[in-house]
Amino acid sequence: MWLSDFQVVLADRVLAQGSVRIEGGLIAEITDVPVPGAALQGQGLVLLPGFIDMHGDMIEREVEPRPNVRMPMELGLRDLDRRLAVAGVTTAYAAVSFHPGSAYGHIRSYDHTKAMLRGLKAMRDVLKVDHRVHARFEVTFPHALEVVEELIAEGTVDLLSLTDHTPGQGQYRDLERHVQQVAKNSALSPEAARAEVQRRIERKQTEGGDLMATLAAITATCHAHGVRIASHDDDTVEKVALMRRLGADISEFPVTPEAAAEARACGMATAMGAPNALRGQSYSGNMSARAAHAAGLLDILASDYHPSALLPAVLELARTDPAGLAGAARLATLNPARALGLSDRGEIAPGLAADLVLADAQGIGHVRATFRAGRKIYSDGTLALASAA
Repeated sequence: MWLSDFQVVLADRVLAQGSVRIEGGLIAEITDVPVPGAALQGQGLVLLPGFIDMHGDMIEREVEPRPNVRMPMELGLRDLDRRLAVAGVTTAYAAVSFHPGSAYGHIRSYDHTKAMLRGLKAMRDVLKVDHRVHARFEVTFPHALEVVEELIAEGTVDLLSLTDHTPGQGQYRDLERHVQQVAKNSALSPEAARAEVQRRIERKQTEGGDLMATLAAITATCHAHGVRIASHDDDTVEKVALMRRLGADISEFPVTPEAAAEARACGMATAMGAPNALRGQSYSGNMSARAAHAAGLLDILASDYHPSALLPAVLELARTDPAGLAGAARLATLNPARALGLSDRGEIAPGLAADLVLADAQGIGHVRATFRAGRKIYSDGTLALASAA
């Protein structure tokens, strides 16, 4: 099946009127000219590799759209699958936490989270997107260690990030700003919010236990089962160095330029949120993804909490990327594929999976259709396959 007359985004350049042939779910051939009689005529639309999202926080809210209003697991996972396909995501790592004491309460309880992840794995064959699991391990909550180790051993976890959301460091290093956010989001007075933040700090001291022992245990389990490790919210050079020694290959959401630069110097890939890149600022006041990109410190774009921001963020960064659209597209395709060890996808090249996004690049962009392994998993109806397909 030929897809003809597209702006085909390769890893290093864009073919102005390129065509791609799909056969057996793989990319079989690429040419830089339109092909007569093709199954699909793009008429100048953009053809990109399918987006690979290493960190998406949406699964919990699909299963429980309102506090204590739980939908059937199958319904929530199916809805998430559709939402991702519409955004052009063909490989998705569902980022989930194990922390009953968090602000999200029971939705991050051990039993609920285990059931959700096992349900996702059980439904992989009937879902359209390639779904994988990104376990967010809160290092100051060692009680989750046994649960996460169990899931890793049974093959449920594909990626693990070492997170610490204790106020006063990482994402929340600006304590006063964090107090203001807690007051606003929880409808608390400044005094009550400050007291709540202090309780969270004290919880780390009383429940955190031997932090280094916890880190050593969880990373040893990851290494034994071939699970890749990412750090999270790195804010200092020292923290990056520690995470690298523990075996982290990815620094996700570094919050300072110094931390991002150290991660790159250590050979780690840096990942930041597409919403941050699109808006030009972090919602928590940390480093801008656009600034990181301009400084050459950004490797990967993740949906974070809003998958439809991926295409607009790529188009926004393409304006200033030294390699234009080809360079910006690598942030959501080839770069995460390499960082995550996915050698069969991530670029439009012969022999790789035909995971593709057909998009209009005008304005903020619009995904017109998404293909995974050569099969159309989403279409907005504007592009019709010829009957010969």
